[in-house]
Amino acid sequence: MKILGNIIWWICGGLEAAVGYFLGSLAMAITIIGIPVALQTFKLGLLCLWPFGSKVEDCESSIGCIRIPLNIIWIICGGLWACLMHIFFGILLCITIIGIPFGRQHFKMAGLSLTPFGKKVTLGF
Repeated sequence: MKILGNIIWWICGGLEAAVGYFLGSLAMAITIIGIPVALQTFKLGLLCLWPFGSKVEDCESSIGCIRIPLNIIWIICGGLWACLMHIFFGILLCITIIGIPFGRQHFKMAGLSLTPFGKKVTLGF
């Protein structure tokens, strides 16, 4: 069922969104200062590519206590807008019964897009 959900997700815009996240990640990786942001955007792209069966978990990362200021900078520089976009589409999809599973995936991505530093994505193939 996860595979079918992911295929429908890809057809209905998930693949384009993932490509957008990957291109943003590539653009940020060009600069040295943008590499930490590029890693987080790549993480969002992976979740957007395969949302059904994937899990977002807190992890003990090597960045330690610096993740709080990095998350604050992330929120100010676009994370809030990405989160609001995922919440909007999640609510829009939850209006119909068929769209509820897809709306739940948008809510999962909203949580990760708000504070990605200190979290890991476990893909469930």
